[in-house]
Amino acid sequence: VQLQASGGGLVQAGDPLRLSCAASGRAFSMYDMAWFRQAPGKEREFVAHIRRSHSTYYADSVKGRFTISRVNAENTVYPQMNSLKPEDTAVYYCALALGTTTYGRRFADQGWFDYWGQGTQVTVSS
Repeated sequence: VQLQASGGGLVQAGDPLRLSCAASGRAFSMYDMAWFRQAPGKEREFVAHIRRSHSTYYADSVKGRFTISRVNAENTVYPQMNSLKPEDTAVYYCALALGTTTYGRRFADQGWFDYWGQGTQVTVSS
């Protein structure tokens, strides 16, 4: 499986930005997908998750501002990020889980994800 993340850039606080993650090599619709991010000097953290069923989960820090969706026909996941804040500045990574992430908080646990994109930088200026 290869994951290609794109769409990052430099924006101002309050601006929107849409990232994308294109997957190849697997039956995309069969797998749960997620986004994580890593800010400078911090550990990588969970951002959003979308199951094969299209149900979604969000980190509290982005809830109400970010929306994750998937278009299986395009093998792509899109996080729409609105009302961006300087604290959203990070490298954003998409990830794919071969197994189920249904139970407990697996959806937010990096250890349950098997494939990762290369990351795309999002910088939000104040």
